[in-house]
Amino acid sequence: MLTDYHLHLRPDEEGTTAERYFTEENVERYLAAAAAAGIGELGVSEHVYRFRQALDVWDHPLWLENGEDDIDAYCEFVRATPLRLGIECDYVPGAEDRTAALLEPRHFDYVVGSVHFVGDGAVDHPGFDVWEGGGGPDEIWRRYFETLAQCARSGLFDILAHPDLVKVWGGSRPLPERDLRAFYEPAVEAIAASGIAVEISTAGLRKPVGELYPSRSFAELCVEAGAPFALSSDAHLPEQVGFAYERALEFLERLGVEEICVFEGRRRRLVPLGSRVA
Repeated sequence: MLTDYHLHLRPDEEGTTAERYFTEENVERYLAAAAAAGIGELGVSEHVYRFRQALDVWDHPLWLENGEDDIDAYCEFVRATPLRLGIECDYVPGAEDRTAALLEPRHFDYVVGSVHFVGDGAVDHPGFDVWEGGGGPDEIWRRYFETLAQCARSGLFDILAHPDLVKVWGGSRPLPERDLRAFYEPAVEAIAASGIAVEISTAGLRKPVGELYPSRSFAELCVEAGAPFALSSDAHLPEQVGFAYERALEFLERLGVEEICVFEGRRRRLVPLGSRVA
């Protein structure tokens, strides 16, 4: 079995609309791409900040700019397709109860939890760049992985998305001088305690950092902690479905990982990891 659970029917560019991308024709393009890549189970997980109901969770300017769609219409549309129904939901410290109230009534197949923000600054969005706030790399990395640990422990999510996203800019942002495993360890402890699945994402290969999420050393710690893994591309276009999965499969093989997670109705099971067919 190969999966691609973390993908978006709608690109991130400004001016896109649900009406244009939440269509049967667009879903068919994604399904055809998945079939060509040998992916047996495909799921969609749109960004939570696209939905106006998420403004009850957080009123960050990015969310206020984008929170226009109806989350129930999204769920109804996806349920009428062969896709698994997911959502990518940012973890907002202090908003756990409000997040649960948003997620629990919607009967998702899985929820992808992500950390894009350290405070009000984003680690991957130039318009709200956390690096412009004056904090050094040690502080930013420490706060990022502390927030990631909170995300894992919250119990709100099934999959921990792109778990070392803070590295996204590669050499254009400074790295801490300390061994990076010192930053990973609090998050790995929380992953072990919560049992959340860790996402192996090929999206980093399309970013300035040019490598998988998570790093080899982070993933090795997760294996030692007994974490299960999920596999995704974070596609925003049909041609990105299953992107560079040969790299991800080689990575998992070297880690000794032989199973990945599949989800239905927020219930997880492990299945043998498949191989990609061209």
